[in-house]
Amino acid sequence: MSAKKTVRAAAVQLNPELDSASGTVDKVLAAIEDAAAQGVQLIVFPETVVPYYPYFSFVTPAVTMGPAHLKLYEHAPTVPGPVTDAAADAARAAGMVVVLGVNERDHGTLYNTQLVFDADGTLALKRRKITPTYHERMVWGMGDGSGLRTVETAAGTVGALACWEHYNPLARYALMAQHEQIHCSQFPGSLVGPVFAEQMEVTMRHHALESGCFVVNATAWLTPEQRRAQAPSPELEKAFNGGCYTAIISPEGKHLAEPLRDGEGMVVADLDFALIDKRKRMMDAVGHYARPELLSLQLDSRAATPLTRTDAPSATPPAPSTRPDAVEAAYMQAITTLMGK
Repeated sequence: MSAKKTVRAAAVQLNPELDSASGTVDKVLAAIEDAAAQGVQLIVFPETVVPYYPYFSFVTPAVTMGPAHLKLYEHAPTVPGPVTDAAADAARAAGMVVVLGVNERDHGTLYNTQLVFDADGTLALKRRKITPTYHERMVWGMGDGSGLRTVETAAGTVGALACWEHYNPLARYALMAQHEQIHCSQFPGSLVGPVFAEQMEVTMRHHALESGCFVVNATAWLTPEQRRAQAPSPELEKAFNGGCYTAIISPEGKHLAEPLRDGEGMVVADLDFALIDKRKRMMDAVGHYARPELLSLQLDSRAATPLTRTDAPSATPPAPSTRPDAVEAAYMQAITTLMGK
């Protein structure tokens, strides 16, 4: 049952620094401070905004994108590391749940990683996008089922997915079945064109309705100069126009504030948890509207690791017989008789 409370949330449309390893982090920390002054208790930043989304991979042939990819390796944070320490400190100082998208470097591989810091600064969740989309597969490795879980935070029960993971209905259902109250979604923004924002809105509003939860969605935004710099030719510049939709949506599928579709900024709204009960009374997709005896989801939530160490079993003597002496004697007599001895 949903607690009777209200949480102030913020979705940030951020302009990343594409030429600075620390520049975007500084913007993130400034936005947290700004949100804290407005009484925000939960804040969501765009997909892999730290240090920046790999826009280059959308328009650059794989054979020539090596330098840009290596530059991203150079700037990508480790988890834990200085970037996560700074985000944790900011979350703790503001008493705010912070949902941050990063390009995580784990030795020789990059991952599209979502981090959820609780209001006390602890890292409540680190999850990796389970399937990078299309061009992204040349940039990131794949995550596993260990991140398909909700976490209890000071703001409520939080779930998170990135971009086209929302087109995997079973991934969404995994979080729905764990009764997420606030779904934190992240997209790149400034990509594909206006149709991307239109599709995003349909998808996010549908998830709010189906899950009966609040959705806080954040996208990034590139300046016209950044778009030109990312495009290898003028005709490809249109690949970075539009595609921004930063919004906060109620369990009834309604915008709680005017979405942000262009420029930098912050969408702030109050989440009245009574609306969760109002929606689920009518349609609870994982409760009274579900038919688990007909349709159910199996989730492998084990972390996938390339090496599992198993110690050699130690030699153990055979267990002594537990038969009473009389039974043991009769048993041996029967064996002797059957063998004709």
